[in-house]
Amino acid sequence: MRFDKYNFSPALKRNLENLGFKKPTDIQYRTIPPIVNGEDVLAIAQTGTGKTAAYAIPVIHLLSLRREEMESYGVRCIVMVPTHELAIQVTEVFEKLVAGMGINVLGMHGGVDQAPQIKRLKNGMDILVATPGRMFDLASQGFLSFKSVDILILDEADHMLELGFITDMQQLIRRIPKGRQTLFFSATINEHIKDLAYGLVRHAVRIQISPKDPVSKNIDHSVAFIEMDDKRFFLERMIKEHPESKMLVFVRTKVRAERVAKALERVGISSQTIHGDKVQDERTDVMANFKCGTNKILIATDISSRGIDIPNVEYVVNYDLPEVAENYVHRVGRTGRGTQRGIAISFCSKEEHEILDEIESFLTKPIDVIAIDKAEYEETIDISEDSEHDWKSLIKEHEAKMAMPIKKKKKKKK
Repeated sequence: MRFDKYNFSPALKRNLENLGFKKPTDIQYRTIPPIVNGEDVLAIAQTGTGKTAAYAIPVIHLLSLRREEMESYGVRCIVMVPTHELAIQVTEVFEKLVAGMGINVLGMHGGVDQAPQIKRLKNGMDILVATPGRMFDLASQGFLSFKSVDILILDEADHMLELGFITDMQQLIRRIPKGRQTLFFSATINEHIKDLAYGLVRHAVRIQISPKDPVSKNIDHSVAFIEMDDKRFFLERMIKEHPESKMLVFVRTKVRAERVAKALERVGISSQTIHGDKVQDERTDVMANFKCGTNKILIATDISSRGIDIPNVEYVVNYDLPEVAENYVHRVGRTGRGTQRGIAISFCSKEEHEILDEIESFLTKPIDVIAIDKAEYEETIDISEDSEHDWKSLIKEHEAKMAMPIKKKKKKKK
């Protein structure tokens, strides 16, 4: 069924056509009817399958049918997301889909001045895309009311219901009308989170796409066994062998991200980093540079693995394996999006074998191994400009020693 056959308003159909939406993806096809019917939905689908549009399209349709007076600082639909980057991205999707429809959208997150957000909220808002921190902050100041909420959406629902956010979510549920429609969307969800989710909805329609393999069939993913101190040499070689490719490199910590960037800088490779210590303006600029290709190497912590849709990422490199098995799916899902194919390679050191076992257990199957023989392993280190034991360094060291002046021994006085 094509989008032009749905019973949407002419303006929404026009926007869909202008944005290149012709036929719904599987998750969109399955979720649009129950959402339009006002049912609660718990949807699980692989990354890159169009989950944002799967809830945005029918929600916009519903809001266009329910024109009503807005209370001051009120909001009709709340979309909760875990990160600033995802808030920005989801807001952009909604803004494009509501063009010319008279439906207003506001993206709200921390790290920026709250005054413009308060100003826009004053006359009420149809769609609010928000991170919990800033949203509850403005609500506590009296600049946000939850009385008019008709629809609540949790994007990356498993993350939003984890320990760090669950208290916020329970607080929000108590403050919004009981008759609201609730939608949960995620790529992964475990039994504990599933139980929490069902406790927040009313007879939800459960929709699950490709449950047997959470990694998209468009992604070729594999693992290479590389010692921790040697990972920088293999990343350097990968980048230099694919100089025109856009690569997203995941590391475990903020400090590690900066160290990897410095290591690449020493061998003449330009990159940028994104993590929680960056101010919002810097994070926005870094993402913009990576999306447009001004910078082709982005080193990130898991802040960028959740839901971010970056065009044309050819390679994802797990420089460090994620400590949470589910995050493997979110990380590798940054490539191979839509109909494009992508490659994900993980570097696994001796210290990370236990983490790899957990990831494979979560996937219910082993990850393909890239065989690296001893000669190739040593060659990768030897050809690096940063290697301390390659032949070029040995020659330089030898030449430096030869150029040193020879000290003459002093004759002993008789």
